[in-house]
Amino acid sequence: MRAADVRALLGDPPPAFLIEEADRAAKQAYYALRCRAFVEEQGLFDRTDLDERDEDPRTIVLVARDTRGEVIGGVRLGPATATADIGWWQGGRLVTALASEQLARCPATSSDASEVVRRPVGVGAALVRAACARAEAAGALRFDATVQLGTQRFFERLGWETVRPVLVAGVPHVLMRRPIDRIARLAAATKSSLGPLLQGIGPAGFVGDDGAPVPGSDLVAACDAILPAMVERDPEWAGWCSVLVNVNDLAAMGAEPVGLLDALGARDAAQATRVLAGLKRAAQAYGVPILGGHTQLGVPSALSVTALGRTAHLVAGGGGRAGQRLRLTADVGGGWRPGYAGRQWDSTSHRRPDELRAMVAAVGAARPAAAKDVSMAGVAGTLGMLAEASGCGAVLDVADVPKPETASMGDWLTCFPGFAMLTAGPQELDAGPAVSAVCGELTTGQGVALRWPDGDVTQALSAGVTGMGAA
Repeated sequence: MRAADVRALLGDPPPAFLIEEADRAAKQAYYALRCRAFVEEQGLFDRTDLDERDEDPRTIVLVARDTRGEVIGGVRLGPATATADIGWWQGGRLVTALASEQLARCPATSSDASEVVRRPVGVGAALVRAACARAEAAGALRFDATVQLGTQRFFERLGWETVRPVLVAGVPHVLMRRPIDRIARLAAATKSSLGPLLQGIGPAGFVGDDGAPVPGSDLVAACDAILPAMVERDPEWAGWCSVLVNVNDLAAMGAEPVGLLDALGARDAAQATRVLAGLKRAAQAYGVPILGGHTQLGVPSALSVTALGRTAHLVAGGGGRAGQRLRLTADVGGGWRPGYAGRQWDSTSHRRPDELRAMVAAVGAARPAAAKDVSMAGVAGTLGMLAEASGCGAVLDVADVPKPETASMGDWLTCFPGFAMLTAGPQELDAGPAVSAVCGELTTGQGVALRWPDGDVTQALSAGVTGMGAA
């Protein structure tokens, strides 16, 4: 009821109902509503509609309470797979009390007349919207529901899409799906402007790569900037990441890092000291010398690092071809960086130098057809960049993606991981502590599709990510 308290303090009228996650008593009231609707009134089930999903501890029940505190509706949702949660969720058993219903005799009178309680409208739609928000917050990338034919239009008006007819308890239903555009939104926010901006920049054959070959040499150069807010908020981590991202960029092209140059802006010497401490610690861990750079005090926070590497066998991000297998090699150790849960996975700061160096040498040793370091666009967005540069589309088998147990699939496919490489071709990668698995293939067409264990395919990206086109 805290939401109602806030509204009262603001002078707003009390809401007609509130939606919350059900406690044990609320679940029983919700089950009673379901029994009345699906067993007694509709006859869909013989004695009870309770099933294994109600026994699954991962199942969440959301209920709506009226101003009396009575449960007037509910819905359940949770992972669709009986094993690990792979980001495929399912909603169901949506039920609401009648818009107006007769209760037992009103205790405030001695009359035999029954009391008619007017129920608020819009409860069902609010429960559906709340279920969608709760599923996405839990990292769902696919959210399905089987609905009765009479409610199909209701769900369509709420933005759901019809998939196909199905049977539930021998009665025709419709499988519907709520579009989730989390991956597309991230790709659009981080990479979609690059095509128009960067036309004509970069050597031929290396469009959109993580680094660039230096003409007339075996050198590869890479450059990355760290978000100013991160430099301000977490200076040591910003310094560490400035090395991490550049070394990974070189590694994606099969290059061994040979030196770093940094450009640092800081408000004072104390802040600069903290940034440089993280930068020095990372450079020592990866075994890469800091050759020099530029430092300026009394300015807004800013940090960028340029890295130089060397290789005799360049690996391009656009070297893939339709039909080739896709492999994700990722370090799933560690955990979310404090303050960046769901956005930055720290698998590197606790690793030994030999483990870090084994990971960054993996692509150079394997020489796959194509490789991309997973960037701020996440696994799915980076896969879209590799496919776009290769003139292909891609399919990602969600259940086969190497993932930390403590990360949801939605977070993992859209976060910045400490070390993660996408490669195309038959080559296996030996990357020390990192886990490697085939989890899809390049296809004809464009964009990225997610393939689920039941064979269904959902679209994550409908077209290229950057607009830079094929290399």
